[in-house]
Amino acid sequence: MTFEEIVHYRRSVRKYKDQPIDPEKVRHCLELAVLAPTSSNMQLWEFYHVTDPGILKKLSYACMDQTAASTAPQMVVFVTRRDLFRKRARAVAKLQIDNVHRNSPPEKQPKRIRRFELYYGRVMPFLYSRFFGLLGLFRKLVAHSIGLFRPMTRFVSEAEVRVVVHKTCALAAQTFMLAMAAEGYDTCAMEGLDGRRVKRILKLPWRAEINMIVSCGLRDEGGVWGDRTRVPFEEVYKRV
Repeated sequence: MTFEEIVHYRRSVRKYKDQPIDPEKVRHCLELAVLAPTSSNMQLWEFYHVTDPGILKKLSYACMDQTAASTAPQMVVFVTRRDLFRKRARAVAKLQIDNVHRNSPPEKQPKRIRRFELYYGRVMPFLYSRFFGLLGLFRKLVAHSIGLFRPMTRFVSEAEVRVVVHKTCALAAQTFMLAMAAEGYDTCAMEGLDGRRVKRILKLPWRAEINMIVSCGLRDEGGVWGDRTRVPFEEVYKRV
């Protein structure tokens, strides 16, 4: 399929056939999902690919047994891991510095390496650190002060950083669903779920958060609920 055909083919499927799908193809689609855009390349996400029937049944219950969950032969739980910011910052810094060594002119390498060391060694830990909202308030004050004199990122409170992490995880989930459509597989992004139960089922740490669960399978008759409907394009398209 062309990309346009893939976009039109992808629908939220609410009922799947009682037919297995290849877990290796699902895994490959998740490998493509990690190529989605991610803020500062921090990649604060994890993907739990669930194929075990017992765990699928428990997840279905946590999703209120909606048919998109109860009939799915596989599911993927997209999880945000804001708590891993130090580990990911160190890893990305190393990748970026290795990239500089491979691709930058020798005379420019020291400056670029220092920039990445500062960004991932100081800026990212400062941005993602949490302390009962107080660090976020301090960051807001700093951003507001700097913003009086030049353009400045304002999404720096703890709540706003949480939104950023969830946005980038959702981009990965969307990339995954389009990749699945390219394989001829179907998906449904579910937010109607009990996040606490899901975390217990997967034994996630308390700082991890559920972004969404994507059920996977092959659409059954009646699995797509009617024609796709959207508000008129003119209401959302603004050319400036």
